[in-house]
Amino acid sequence: MLAPTLPAAAPSPSTEVTVTPTVMDLFLGFLGLGMIGFGGVLPLAHRLVVEKKHWLTDAEFTDLLGLCQFLPGGNILNLAVAIGMKFHGPRGAMASLFAIIAAPSAVVIALGSIYTRFNGPHLQHMFAGLAAAAAGLLISTALKIAVPIRSKPLAIFIACLFFVAIAVFRLPLLPTMAVLIPLSLAVTWRAAR
Repeated sequence: MLAPTLPAAAPSPSTEVTVTPTVMDLFLGFLGLGMIGFGGVLPLAHRLVVEKKHWLTDAEFTDLLGLCQFLPGGNILNLAVAIGMKFHGPRGAMASLFAIIAAPSAVVIALGSIYTRFNGPHLQHMFAGLAAAAAGLLISTALKIAVPIRSKPLAIFIACLFFVAIAVFRLPLLPTMAVLIPLSLAVTWRAAR
């Protein structure tokens, strides 16, 4: 007699199988991301890398983003370089970096020309609207990348400390990071033991 089989459980976002992209996949993915992203591509990067292409899991994306935020430079540029480097070393890093900055550089040059020629209240209102949309996308991404830590109360507490220190008390970013990152590492290390 055969034992009954249980239905296979759907993989959770943190245990999802990842796909290894080629250098061309990295280039085309980040080129597309650079072409459609304006004023905040982090939500779109999460969608591309985790949800659509499955290059990283949610947890890997969150960890890599945390590292990229600690490094100097733009988070999305650091993330593109780190993802390219993870899969194909310097070649992948250069392909990802060039791809993500090519289209935005051309757009910024064009918008700068338009802005200097036609500066007025209508143009300023357009930029204010774009800033509001980017803020909404950023909040959406913050909620998505919080999913891997939802079952870790200490990680949530540290994230809330960061928010309160920066947003409420307006403390400088670097000293706040200098204090809270070692605290976060110590708490995480101790909890893992």
